[in-house]
Amino acid sequence: MTAATRLRPSDADLAALRAEVRAFLRTELAAGRFEPVSDSWMTGFDGDFSARVAAQGWIGMTMPTEYGGHGRSPIERFVVTEEMLAHGAPVAAHWISDRQMAPGILANGTEVQKARYLPAIAAGERFFAIGMSEPDAGSDLAGVRTRAVPHDDGSWTITGTKVWTTGAHLADAMVLLARTDGGPDDRQRGLSQFVVDLPHPDIEIRPLRSIDGAEHFNEVKFHDARVGADALLGVRGQGWAQVMGELAFERSGPERYLSTMPLLRAWADLLRTTGATPEQRKTLGMLTARAWALRRMSLAVAHELDAGGRPDVLAAMVKDVGSTFEGDLVEAVRTSSGTVAARGGHDPFARLLAASVLHTPAFTLRGGTNEILRGIVARGMGLR
Repeated sequence: MTAATRLRPSDADLAALRAEVRAFLRTELAAGRFEPVSDSWMTGFDGDFSARVAAQGWIGMTMPTEYGGHGRSPIERFVVTEEMLAHGAPVAAHWISDRQMAPGILANGTEVQKARYLPAIAAGERFFAIGMSEPDAGSDLAGVRTRAVPHDDGSWTITGTKVWTTGAHLADAMVLLARTDGGPDDRQRGLSQFVVDLPHPDIEIRPLRSIDGAEHFNEVKFHDARVGADALLGVRGQGWAQVMGELAFERSGPERYLSTMPLLRAWADLLRTTGATPEQRKTLGMLTARAWALRRMSLAVAHELDAGGRPDVLAAMVKDVGSTFEGDLVEAVRTSSGTVAARGGHDPFARLLAASVLHTPAFTLRGGTNEILRGIVARGMGLR
């Protein structure tokens, strides 16, 4: 079903969907199935929760029904995503699969790949990692050195290292960017994508411990790992263009400004109970106004995706401004609340604040540093 033929949801439809999602989340919270956390889309890995979300039809929402999806609009998916993030729900298990791997496979995959992966993603049964970043390359995605060498039978041998790979130790598959032609000086030319099933006997996954002691990121080493001809995703040598299309989904979503919304909501609830000073009311109002403006920007991206567009520049802008806001929110609440952040103890707000503080350094790094994003925006606007 295309954007042109799909019926657009009415405001009443969207309001009803939002109410349905909120009721589901209230039930989950009342049952004690999760505790709201900041950055839940990165750290809240709960396969059982993902299965329950899938049973509601809220994974693979924009995928065609013939591949197990639900043929709904990006705006409807936006509503579900927004509520999940604002409530701090543990969506990390299916997040990457649903957000960008499913659209990438749908756009570039063979019919065999679509039939193999997409229904399992929509059912909340198959979880993906992204093999992009590499050691010493920083945010220079074109500096890929991982190599895929073809064989006469169509299979490939992959050698190299990926790093900061979220959830690789828990994933069932990885979409990998590797060099198939030319050398590092060729930059964007000669790159290809592969879908690699995990675990694999020649792929070593080493969890990396972050500042909070958790293991969400990984170093992934490919020790001459052999994969079949059917692992190639899309067209050989077109990996850069394919990745750029996927990054619009990665950078534009509401997670780029809602990662710390559970903290803001918890602080607002606390102020309603204890009373707020004029300065606290001012801070709360300022943060709410910035979040609302970012929401309008992110919605504009969703509408453009709904119309079949490629909002690369606007998506980069949303990610840049939104990730900056997330860090500002944590610092504003920390300094204004008077609460001492503490990872232990019985105060849920203090625990939530502590976790938010520890996650702040990553906000402006993942998905491309702010400097990289501003370069994308400048080029898109013809400024360089």
